[in-house]
Amino acid sequence: MSEVAGERRSWVDAVRPYVEKAPLAAFFLGVSSGFPYAMIGATLTTRLAQDGIDKKAVTAFTLAFLVYNLKWLWAWIVDGVRLPVIGRLGQRVSWLLLAGVLVMAAVANLALVDPTTSLLQTAYAAILVGVAGATFDIVIDAYRIELLKPEQLGVGSGMSQYGWRIGSVAAGALALVLSARIGWEGGYLACALFALPAILTGLVMGEPERHRDPTARRGFGEVWQSIAGPLVEFFQRRGALLVLLFVLLHKIGDTLANLTFRLLFDDMGYTNDEIAIYDVGIGFWAYLVGIFVGGVLYARMGMKRSVLLSLFLMCVSNFSFALLAALGKSNWGMAGAIGFENFASGIGGVTVVAYFSALCDLRFTAAQYALISAAASIVGRFLTGTTAGSLIEQMDYVNFYLLTTALAVPGILLFWLMMRAGLIDASIGSAATDEGEDLEETFR
Repeated sequence: MSEVAGERRSWVDAVRPYVEKAPLAAFFLGVSSGFPYAMIGATLTTRLAQDGIDKKAVTAFTLAFLVYNLKWLWAWIVDGVRLPVIGRLGQRVSWLLLAGVLVMAAVANLALVDPTTSLLQTAYAAILVGVAGATFDIVIDAYRIELLKPEQLGVGSGMSQYGWRIGSVAAGALALVLSARIGWEGGYLACALFALPAILTGLVMGEPERHRDPTARRGFGEVWQSIAGPLVEFFQRRGALLVLLFVLLHKIGDTLANLTFRLLFDDMGYTNDEIAIYDVGIGFWAYLVGIFVGGVLYARMGMKRSVLLSLFLMCVSNFSFALLAALGKSNWGMAGAIGFENFASGIGGVTVVAYFSALCDLRFTAAQYALISAAASIVGRFLTGTTAGSLIEQMDYVNFYLLTTALAVPGILLFWLMMRAGLIDASIGSAATDEGEDLEETFR
């Protein structure tokens, strides 16, 4: 039955949802979500490398990303605490405004520190950006999921990923261009304005209709329930532990590889202009194409098969960097590796994010998605921050990227086994089943 329904979906039908209001809003939310990550990711890596900071210290800075992995600890506040004064705008919109202002302030603070004189202060500033960016992400993810209808989760995830990549790439490129002309301080200050698209989207779209306020809480027991409730609800589902294990494992190799690309390019002798053209430029367009293809695959193949395909492609993409490292400096080689990696990541960004969004219960959207998205990269980020620099020095780049390829295999096998056991359907939350959605047809 589900396969026949899938065959009736034309390619035009798969494209049309991209121009609907809620997916378009998801795009602008994604723009603001992506830029704080870029400020403490590739952009800060380049800044530190050009300032002469050694590899171990540079990769240690990726520990700032671990703040994103701890966001579930305070996500319940975004779900349950009503802000004074601006709270009348709605739970999600008011928090969107507050978090946006905090991100702008944190990025401005990072702009004013000098890594060459105080590496510790730079680390503190990066962590502050991580805390503010993680809080912004909590609100943005919850707002996006509640704004989208169940049948829009796939295309909405795609539009969010479009925005995320445009925001992160545009902010990273702007910082690189301005740093060469007016210094890193000016570049970072200009990038702080990328918080505005999400803020304006919240003001224009208003509070999402699908938002459900949890039950009022007054005593300590009720507050504790607001923290534990999202976790208890999730782990009561059949196969929840295996789902969490998949979330933890599936992105280890991809995260470990991605956070070291700039070190590879620097050691291979690529200039900033070459990085801007081949990494930022070609990678940007390849990612956008991948997102579009991911949305179409999700619509035509269904969630389960499209997720499995994207996991395989992301595994193979790590191998392409082992080939690049073995071949030596080559602009076309870099373009091919970056292009394929971003194409695969674009597909995965749609399919995997749609699956994670579908796992949420609408009563605990912020808390549950924060837990899931945080768990998705915590192992890879921890390994990058603590061992990546040493592994590269001991193994060389070729063997390091072969290792990241091998680390992606367990996640593929686990998801396949979960498909066979029916645990994917069993783990879906109300974000995907609200309004009577047919699980078999939507998630085959």
